Amino acid sequence: MKKGPVHDTLHYFLIAVFLALAVLFIARFAGGPILRIYVQSGIGDCRRIPVLCMAPTQNITGPQIDKEYAATLIYNRFPRMSVSTPRGFSVVQELIKKVYYKKHKRMDNGAVVYLLHQDPGYFISLYPQVKAQGVADNYHFMKRMLYSKESDINGITEAFFVIMKSIFTPDLGDQSGVVMAEISMPGKRGFINYSLGKKDNYFDCNIITDKDVFFKVYIKDRGARLDLPKVFAVISTLQEVE
Repeated sequence: MKKGPVHDTLHYFLIAVFLALAVLFIARFAGGPILRIYVQSGIGDCRRIPVLCMAPTQNITGPQIDKEYAATLIYNRFPRMSVSTPRGFSVVQELIKKVYYKKHKRMDNGAVVYLLHQDPGYFISLYPQVKAQGVADNYHFMKRMLYSKESDINGITEAFFVIMKSIFTPDLGDQSGVVMAEISMPGKRGFINYSLGKKDNYFDCNIITDKDVFFKVYIKDRGARLDLPKVFAVISTLQEVE
């Protein structure tokens, strides 16, 4: 089975971070401009990865949810989580895949929902050194990461979060048109990065519950069938299960 981008991110996550931190260790005593050059040489600059110069510019509170559309979603239960997803989309959590096709349709149309679940405090347990920077939980880790910009690199901490941002951001199509926003709804808050196109849409949703459970929902919408209210309907169904 072909692995999705979220699984690939997890697979190479620690290796990439280790190599990145090795570069940062070499540059530990360098000034901001030199450190930025090290980072650019390792992951690319803002021309190559525009989101490295972007940060959330919107705050969406109590988003509109298409309830009629929500009633058409298909319930999926995976290890540690459940979510309802659109018909016609493959659903992948790491190596588990469920495919829903229209009748007589044999080939996947490329429309996929990738899922990731992590326990409370996951990122802090991996990188306990960020506690000294006031990062106390999954939510604040993601916030610090998504608000980081390449132009703000003046030390090891800023460089670390920019590198994390480059690693943890999946394919968003034409990044020049990406919108980054904070989102909050009952029991959940987080961040959504999305790109809307004529042919395809991309939605990268990083959602944290009130109990600090982390969910990542990455949607590759081939055919541009979804909009924000429909994606919010999907997010609203996220649940942690035993």
